[in-house]
Formats: sequence, structure tokens, C-alpha cells
Amino acid sequence: MSLRYSIKHFNDLTVFELYKIMKLRQEVFVVEQNCPYLDADGKDLHGYHVMGIDDNQNLHCYTRLLPEGISYQGFVSIGRVINSAEVRGKGYGKELMSISITKIRELYPGYPIKIGAQTYLKKFYESFGFVDIDMAYLEDNIPHIKMVLL
Repeated sequence: MSLRYSIKHFNDLTVFELYKIMKLRQEVFVVEQNCPYLDADGKDLHGYHVMGIDDNQNLHCYTRLLPEGISYQGFVSIGRVINSAEVRGKGYGKELMSISITKIRELYPGYPIKIGAQTYLKKFYESFGFVDIDMAYLEDNIPHIKMVLL
């Protein structure tokens, strides 16, 4: 399987794309991780959305790119990083993050990137140059850490 990546601002998403994004985020973050939380946090409206889509128009990978000040003052942010169960372990996560980092630097040059990462993914994000900057904390009962890429 190969994926093609589409990057759109919220205002340019079709209703079908938004539906697929919300469905994938709920499948993984709410159902699979057994973590009820309000995913529609209002930040989507301000961001760009990176979508990894297969030849059958199925969404398998996704990130949300946010400008400075939406999640963190002085930082841009990559969030809601997700892969469907079907593509995990096949290198798409690395591909997705590489594309996301390149695009966020293009959209918002000069800003460092800050993320709230699930702790078990620390080494994954470190492979891109992110560094842990804070103590672990619980977000929706899942251990997280703040990481920065300068």
C-alpha cells in the first residue's frame, strides 16, 4: 500500500474529509485507547490538516498543524498524530512526521515546534530531534511529556 498526502487548511476541508478525520481520531484516541474526551477542542479551525490517504480514499495517517499561540505561546505545534491500526509498524508514522515537520516549518517559519507526546512515543519523537523539556504529566489518564524541536 502507498499513501498520498494532502494538506489543507480547515476552511478548505470537504465535509467528507472532516468526517474521515474525526472518525479516525475517535477510533484511536477514544475507542482504542479507552479515553473519553472532547476531541473537538476548537483548535482544528485554526490549523492545517495533513492526511495520508490510500488509493481507495481511506484515511490512514493524520496530523494537525497549529500556528503559534493556539496550543502554546511562542511555539507552533503538531498534534493529533495518528495512524490507523492497518498501517502501524510499516513506516508511515515516520513519513507522516517528516512531512508534517517540513510543512509546519514552511507555513510558520522561525518558530520552534512544541508537542504534547504520549510518553511511550518519546524515542520516536527524539528520532526527529525533539527533546523532552518537562516532567511527565497525565492528560486524559494517559502519561504525556512536552517536547520541543528548535
